[in-house]
Amino acid sequence: MTVRTEITDGVALVTLDRPERHNAIDLETAAALAATWRAIRSDDGVRAVVLTGAGGSAFCTGIDRSVSVPQPSSPYAIDDPLLTVGPKANDLWKPVIAAVNGMACGGAFYLLGECEFLISAESATFFDPHTTYGMVSAYEAIGMAQRMPFGEVARMSLMGTAERLSAARAYETGLVSEVVPDGEAAGAALRAAAVIAGYPTAAVQGTVRAVWSAREAVRAQALAGAPQLIALGNAAPELQEQLFAARRTGDTARRGHRVR
Repeated sequence: MTVRTEITDGVALVTLDRPERHNAIDLETAAALAATWRAIRSDDGVRAVVLTGAGGSAFCTGIDRSVSVPQPSSPYAIDDPLLTVGPKANDLWKPVIAAVNGMACGGAFYLLGECEFLISAESATFFDPHTTYGMVSAYEAIGMAQRMPFGEVARMSLMGTAERLSAARAYETGLVSEVVPDGEAAGAALRAAAVIAGYPTAAVQGTVRAVWSAREAVRAQALAGAPQLIALGNAAPELQEQLFAARRTGDTARRGHRVR
């Protein structure tokens, strides 16, 4: 089981459970996430949700690089299994709070971009490796552009693996709403979710829709152009793999970057 769900007093705790892979998302996990959101959508007993990652090293590191996703030949289309992993992509309008521990990078922003707010552990870091490996950051950057100042999104998206955003800086930019000691992010998120779950359901879900409607038109327009940017701007898969291999040889996931 790659996604675990525990429900207590109207709050669902959803945990990405692949700590040995830094909670990277393979096709099984992508399908499990989509199924989880649909199940919660239909469960009237769940009124708020917390999303987190198992283990202390990572919240989520995006798509599992071992996954092979065949692509259409047209430059105007792209098949992306991460497009269906988020709550909003599955028409879930119950509030979702992310509890971020360790690394949150790349495809993790598909999830974080569809949560209502984020609570972060002190040692958590946020970064977007796409440009380092010859890939366009489109969906990730668009999602973060709804949460962070333009310059911060641009810097994170363009600096790739050379730089990571600390929890403190993420709080300063508004990406996260609260920073707590390591090991306490899930607990803090569960406490907030319990408060929200205690309020009238229709009022809460209506408020979620109202908040999202304030930015949905701009977001939808930006997302419409993302597949073409990725298809036309991504390096060939062979070059991407060479860049990944070079990075693995000359560096590690914990070296060769600056945290700010």
